[in-house]
Amino acid sequence: MRKDDRRSCTRLANVAAAKAVARLGPAISFILGFVACGGAGPGGGERAASADRAGVPWFEDATAESGVHFVHRHGGSGRRYLVETMGSGGGFLDIDGDGWLDLFLLQGAPLPGFDPTSADDAGAFSSRLFRNRGDGTFEDITEAAGVGDVGYAMGACFGDVDNDGRTDIHVTAFGPDRLLRNLGGGRFEEVTSRAGIDNPRWSAGCAFADYDRDGCLDLYVVNYLDSTVENHVRCGPADLPQYCHPDVFAGVPDLLYRNRCDGSGTFEEVGAAAGIRIDDPQEAKGLGVIWLDDDDDGDPDIYVTNDSTRNFLFRNRGDGTFEEVGVLAGVAFNEQGRTEAGMGIAGGDLDGDDRPDLVVTNLDFETNTFYRNLGDGLFEDATVASGLAGPSVTQVGFGVTAFDADNDSDLDLFVANGHILDNIAVKNPSLSFAQADQLFVNDGHARFTEVSPSDAGEWFERTAVSRGAAAGDLDNDGDLDLLVTVNNGPARLLRNREGEGRGWIGFRLLSRHGGRDAVGAVLRLFAGGVVRIQEVRAGSSYLSQEDPRLHFGLGGLDAIERIEIRWPEGETQTVEGSALATERVNVIRQAPPSSSAASARRAP
Repeated sequence: MRKDDRRSCTRLANVAAAKAVARLGPAISFILGFVACGGAGPGGGERAASADRAGVPWFEDATAESGVHFVHRHGGSGRRYLVETMGSGGGFLDIDGDGWLDLFLLQGAPLPGFDPTSADDAGAFSSRLFRNRGDGTFEDITEAAGVGDVGYAMGACFGDVDNDGRTDIHVTAFGPDRLLRNLGGGRFEEVTSRAGIDNPRWSAGCAFADYDRDGCLDLYVVNYLDSTVENHVRCGPADLPQYCHPDVFAGVPDLLYRNRCDGSGTFEEVGAAAGIRIDDPQEAKGLGVIWLDDDDDGDPDIYVTNDSTRNFLFRNRGDGTFEEVGVLAGVAFNEQGRTEAGMGIAGGDLDGDDRPDLVVTNLDFETNTFYRNLGDGLFEDATVASGLAGPSVTQVGFGVTAFDADNDSDLDLFVANGHILDNIAVKNPSLSFAQADQLFVNDGHARFTEVSPSDAGEWFERTAVSRGAAAGDLDNDGDLDLLVTVNNGPARLLRNREGEGRGWIGFRLLSRHGGRDAVGAVLRLFAGGVVRIQEVRAGSSYLSQEDPRLHFGLGGLDAIERIEIRWPEGETQTVEGSALATERVNVIRQAPPSSSAASARRAP
């Protein structure tokens, strides 16, 4: 950074610090002074481009040539219903089992006062399903698949709910949720009522896991606010109307649907009995959810981010019930004991200590928060030490993904940014509605440096109102690409260039129950005294889902000695390194009960 640039940055940081102190107290000024201008703090400064890759960006915008033409529309008319600014998401799934990631993108719907003549085409308010052709392009198969009409969609999660080997779709919405059963042949049917799903409230995140270890996927749905078109509130002064703060509305309890696992493909809502129902209207204003085994006891636990109220950590007791331990575990508040906006969540072992950590995206002047897993069910807010505080303090983060962007064997971060208020610049000229997304590279010990926009790629030099984010290997070339959804704007596919030509290995873990993806399985990779851990998940980030396969960059690692898989039922299976192929996705099927044998093959 040039001296003049540093002076300018310091002036901006001082202004931001003064504003932040007024709102959050003096601790935040320390964060800004320590990190924001690339000073001596961990993660400060910009990373130079790799010498052997000079001029090649980390990511290239491949949207135009991919054939993915999707524009989100919030359906507003200027009345500023809060839902207009909150959506929508999308994600990756393999609908036909051909080994190529397909793409589902969620769409809004017309709200009262919307002018229908402003829609560009008849499909303007249709969610869209794109099938991966395997040549870098996608085909829109929405109409044939029957998945376009899913209401005012917010997000989605994907999992095989009936163990038939095909991935089904659950859609959250401003209004009734939808469950879409995969019939095969690229066709789906809506089975919501038949399956026992009944949620008319405004839902946001969702995620699948087998919390009771019966071999069938259960479903957690995060409900947001008791905000409808009927109880709409006008907020802000008459000459500057604004989207309302969540404090204006009551929270809504989340839902836990237990799969009956009797072959009927039906669920029962067990939130109250399971201990996850929080009825306090001042709490339970959820946006994000992730299942993860935070205490390494073999049971999937639930972490929920709430908007401006405490976050929840529901620890699985192993008997079908949960205990809320967010405060005790250190993940309910930030380091100053304050609530934050709690939008998106990423989970992963960011510091290489064989334990899953958490990253939560938040509002401007709150910073995104890094919770380091200390073991024994405890976390600490290590945001400042990680280098994430300064670069995020004036941003509004939504989608977030922890992924190995450069295949060097540690997890980096991508954050999708965009303000809530479309007229924030009128209120505060130093802020903007559209913001630049951010890419952070990890040094292997959870100390992050923001990659400069010029190195990261042209998309990072632009601004957008980004919402969802997901990582996945769209072209099966061994590096992880990115999906970014944009509020009231076009979705983007960013193709990875930084990870090209570097060692990697992938895994698809198949459950013995119908051959579905083994959601909740934990895989540990051992190489030269180093252990890398990942978990199969179905729902995370913000309103999004990532590649269900596990991807490990191998840069800096010795030969793989073995992998150990803990399957969702608790069984452990070992595969020796000699049976694995690098530069490939290895398909591993769960061994029969009481057998420790492993079956591994290369994916096509």
